[in-house]
Amino acid sequence: MKIAISLISELTRASVPCGGGHQETGAYEDRSRYDRCITRGMPASMFPFMYNSGIAIMQAPGYVVIRLELVHETRVVPVDGRAPLAPEIVQWLGESRGRFEGDTLVIETTNFNGETPMLIVGPGGKPIPTSFEMRIVERLTRTADDTIDYEIAVEDPVVLTHPWKAAFPLQRDDAYRMFEYACHEDNSAIRNFIETSRFERRARATP
Repeated sequence: MKIAISLISELTRASVPCGGGHQETGAYEDRSRYDRCITRGMPASMFPFMYNSGIAIMQAPGYVVIRLELVHETRVVPVDGRAPLAPEIVQWLGESRGRFEGDTLVIETTNFNGETPMLIVGPGGKPIPTSFEMRIVERLTRTADDTIDYEIAVEDPVVLTHPWKAAFPLQRDDAYRMFEYACHEDNSAIRNFIETSRFERRARATP
């Protein structure tokens, strides 16, 4: 089943300056993981963006697979009751375990590496960080042939004073085509960021 998200929220519109606006870039590590084509992280990856917002949800024996068009990542969610990973094993998108509660698929994700933003832009225009302690619970309920009600709850006791939730529908669109997100190929953005920032610093230092 292929799903295209049609919702574009105010939060997503506020996330346009993915690198946090103007910033000095002395090395590639100064740019966000999204700028570097690694990941948008969680929960940001499940929120709609202004382009490439397609999501494909597939089911096989023992697994649910969520394929994300943006950054071209794939979440493989076991639903066979296996034990979670040891807490020492951390990943960019965390480690997910799923279960069915009636008609609702519940996905609990932990084991994050704390190196991606919770949301690309938060208060003050800065990314909201994450920690190893972040925990995300998603609930997907199919309410019609073409609709899944999606809910996400996020908690991170290191970063947040209170957990937060969001909910929106995922609308099926059989005419939608998912395109390859070839982020690295011919991508000169990071090099240009570094060269431009170095040029600006030299210009300021020149009497």
